[in-house]
Amino acid sequence: MSIFKGAGVAIVTPMYENGDVNYDQFAKLVEFQIENGIDAIIVCGTTGEASTLTHEEHLDVIRYCVDVVNKRVPVIAGTGSNCTETAIYLSKEAEKAGVDGLLLVTPYYNKATQNGLYAHFKTIAEAVEVPALLYNVPGRTGCNILPETVVRLCRDVKNIAGVKEASGNISQIAHLAAIAGGCVDIYSGNDDQIVPIMSLGGLGVISVLANVAPRQTHEICQDYLDGRVTDSRKKQLDALALCNALFCEVNPIPVKKALNLMGMKAGSLRMPLTEMEPANAQKLEKVMKDYGIL
Repeated sequence: MSIFKGAGVAIVTPMYENGDVNYDQFAKLVEFQIENGIDAIIVCGTTGEASTLTHEEHLDVIRYCVDVVNKRVPVIAGTGSNCTETAIYLSKEAEKAGVDGLLLVTPYYNKATQNGLYAHFKTIAEAVEVPALLYNVPGRTGCNILPETVVRLCRDVKNIAGVKEASGNISQIAHLAAIAGGCVDIYSGNDDQIVPIMSLGGLGVISVLANVAPRQTHEICQDYLDGRVTDSRKKQLDALALCNALFCEVNPIPVKKALNLMGMKAGSLRMPLTEMEPANAQKLEKVMKDYGIL
């Protein structure tokens, strides 16, 4: 059974100006998401700045998210690492916290062969019972998990459910869908490709856009799932300029700026991420106004 269908938000981790996690504001962001129909919350992913959280902070944020959500929607925790043992540790602790699923990024920097990726993900998933999604984002990791490896993992490991596909390579994703035979739950990892990937059998999106437009992102997915393809496509295209603006600098710089513009107090970023360039911030603000969320 799939962990979720529809729009899952890759939620930001709000911070105070000194860099500490702002848990009170995190709770408010969770409530904003649930009130606006989000279908799942993905905590401590790329957008949540997991790479600059300490292990203790990482797990504290996951535990806090699980407590605040309180089973109202599925919570999926980013617990991947380029170190297999670290990923096992984070995954076991997240499972203890009560998450509904894990998101496991491909190993970055040291990378791996396809056989190495298979061994890495299999070893992590078999250390827990909770279902897991692979996360393919070669633009960040320098490592691409091929469709054949995804299918092999989903067939061989009972709790590997599918993949968040953020390669941007529609041909690769189509090939994955063609050879999977229904054994792989595919989620778009790019907000500008929700409808194209759902047209290939994808179940939804793990979304940056949903941080600022949860209702609209949910509707893009729900309309498609309910057969209102024309409506879904229109909403996808209407959101395209905002999707582009949210990635005009490296994620999550623009989305934190966007939330701050909305009065949502996402706060600062941890270095090496820095504040958005003023010219880009002005463009983002204009696009947000044009889209109707400012």
